[in-house]
Amino acid sequence: MNILFCSVGRRCELLKDFRKTLGDKVRIVVTDNSPYAPALAFSDVSYKVPLITDENYIPMILDICKKEKINAITTLIDPEISILADHRAEFEALGVEVLAPYKETADLCFDKYEMFKYLSKKGVRTVKTYGTFEDFDKDYKEGKISLPVFVKPRTGSGSVGARKVESYELLKEVMERSPELIIQELMTGKDMDADLYVDTVSGEVIAIFSKKKISTTIGGANKTISFKDEKLFEFVEDAMKVFKFNGPLDMDLFFQNGEYYLSEINPRFGGAYLHAYGAGVDFPSFIYKNVMEKEANKQQIGQYDENVVMMMYDSVVIDTLDNLQERMKEV
Repeated sequence: MNILFCSVGRRCELLKDFRKTLGDKVRIVVTDNSPYAPALAFSDVSYKVPLITDENYIPMILDICKKEKINAITTLIDPEISILADHRAEFEALGVEVLAPYKETADLCFDKYEMFKYLSKKGVRTVKTYGTFEDFDKDYKEGKISLPVFVKPRTGSGSVGARKVESYELLKEVMERSPELIIQELMTGKDMDADLYVDTVSGEVIAIFSKKKISTTIGGANKTISFKDEKLFEFVEDAMKVFKFNGPLDMDLFFQNGEYYLSEINPRFGGAYLHAYGAGVDFPSFIYKNVMEKEANKQQIGQYDENVVMMMYDSVVIDTLDNLQERMKEV
């Protein structure tokens, strides 16, 4: 299987997991804008490409797919997900499976306020969210929402700018200064995460791995512990019925007052997917069966051990400048 990882960055361990599962049955091709992306060292072939906003970006990616006979493509950054979804037909015409959601779902995942409105319309429990200070102010004065609240960017990835705001005056000031933020009800329940695989043949959720967050840094959890709850599995499966995903995704959840709430969805390999893999939930094998054998995977929701702990740590790639420059091909 020739698989293309776009915007590979620092995702070294993910590539190593693919190699561990598939061995010589996988050929890993990667792209990045920088020759200093550590994960390049764990690929078979790497290409230097422009920023995803460049008008030549997609034509270059399509050229790579042709040259390398790519069977499946995915991205490891959120802003690129909608771009792959936009061009799904062009990739499929080359026989490339796009491991990303379909267009409408991709756009909803990127815009957290639109996601809130959509989930509310579909009856899926989610975190109360406001797109403007004026909308919040109306409900605040009617006693429908109270302070403190949580603000975060409406679009994009990571958690830069996300924080708790205690006072009305400060919230008004923050929103006037940064209108790109949204206002959310402050959730005080347990913060957790789920890794899902949506089978590309059957379209069904065939794996769910849930974990409680012990510690987080900018961009996600770095210490987690696995657990199982049939109520969570049922909630997640019901929520997935209103979307059209394809492949791996990461879901943020809260458990509050005896109920689960969907916070947001990252429709790609989550940064903490490594925990799921380490506990035996093998997405690389699912992808291989779908893409190369053209067969659906059997459902295996909750087939892992509880109380398995993941603890991330720092590592490095050491190489010469000449090797770094030689490694990356030009399209």
